Amino acid sequence: ARGGITRDADMNRTARGLLETLGHPEIRPTREVGSLSAAGKQIVSMARALSREARVIVMDEPSAVLDPDEVDGLFRVVDDLRSAGKAIIYISHRLEEIRRIGDRLTVLKDGRTVAGDLSAKDTPTSELITLMTGRTVTSVFPRRSAPLGDGPALLEVKSLGRTGEFQDVSFDVRPGEIVGFAGLVGAGRSEIVETVFGARRATSGTVTVDGRQLRPGSVDAAVSAGLGLCPEERKSQGLILDDAVYRNVSLASLSRFSRYGVTTESAERRAAHDATRSVDVRPDAPDRIIRTLSGGNQQKVVLARWLLRSCKVLLLDEPTRGVDVGARAEIYALVRELADSGVAIVVVSSDIEEVLGLSDRVLVVAEGSVVHDGPADAIDASGVLDRILATHDHQNQNGEVA
Repeated sequence: ARGGITRDADMNRTARGLLETLGHPEIRPTREVGSLSAAGKQIVSMARALSREARVIVMDEPSAVLDPDEVDGLFRVVDDLRSAGKAIIYISHRLEEIRRIGDRLTVLKDGRTVAGDLSAKDTPTSELITLMTGRTVTSVFPRRSAPLGDGPALLEVKSLGRTGEFQDVSFDVRPGEIVGFAGLVGAGRSEIVETVFGARRATSGTVTVDGRQLRPGSVDAAVSAGLGLCPEERKSQGLILDDAVYRNVSLASLSRFSRYGVTTESAERRAAHDATRSVDVRPDAPDRIIRTLSGGNQQKVVLARWLLRSCKVLLLDEPTRGVDVGARAEIYALVRELADSGVAIVVVSSDIEEVLGLSDRVLVVAEGSVVHDGPADAIDASGVLDRILATHDHQNQNGEVA
């Protein structure tokens, strides 16, 4: 700005250059940020930090919503900044990232430094996990305790589509089954589960829960039928950050605690507290403002909400994003317990190993279509990526022919 007047052309030119540096020339500088995906918003946030030409840059979970190619681009930017003499503080729960770009490590636990000046390349992973959690984390993906039954599907999705986002998606989930969605950021996975939940209105197809066909675009109908959703962006989509923990837990069950429009707060608090204890939310303080909880405990609160609601089908979109290794193992155990109790579960994750490790069956999504549907133990991470790349190549060939 000069003389109180902003120079829009200069701002747009600078913004465009920063976005190109981060590998995203397709994001227009004039586009409304609210219309971007979670990954797009993260890119804009990083571009803003770079625009300040700061000497010290703090990156807090910058790769949480990025796909592997975008993470590679991020690391190239970090390397360039380091070569230019910038100091980088990189906060992440992904140990493989820390090893890849870090020089020295500091480990925090419960708001305190428990170790510092560790070698990022040489410190054993087991030692880091013990420092972060205070214990040894063993089995990461808990196994099924009983064989999956042959009963009818609890969730049936047939030929579901939404113009411009995805098309002809069909799958079903039986009681106790975990179905995983694998794919790159932007493939349409989150859009699919949000449409199943009624947060987006389908333009074709049907969703049926326990034999009851749902009204398209109705969250009320989905929740009443027994559907629950832990959304991709828990802070902006799943929580009221400045309200108490117990209030966030009881949101989907308020009618249970009210009569004639008046809520019985003591019963609400007691039931919510029981739910948070069942998933081990820490600290055990139902009146605490949820904004002050860690990411892992916030995610447990969202899970507790649907436990209190006794949902039949649970949709988990990026359930361990921004969560440390200890809380991640606890969430995996909770998901397995829910499945073993008969809940039908759909898991969406950008971590392919997580999808494969948690799921009984895996659907690979690319370019808005399901390109693979099969048992989780019949495919590995490279197989998932092969199917995604084959779809991209096919789409590009069709585009060139057209």
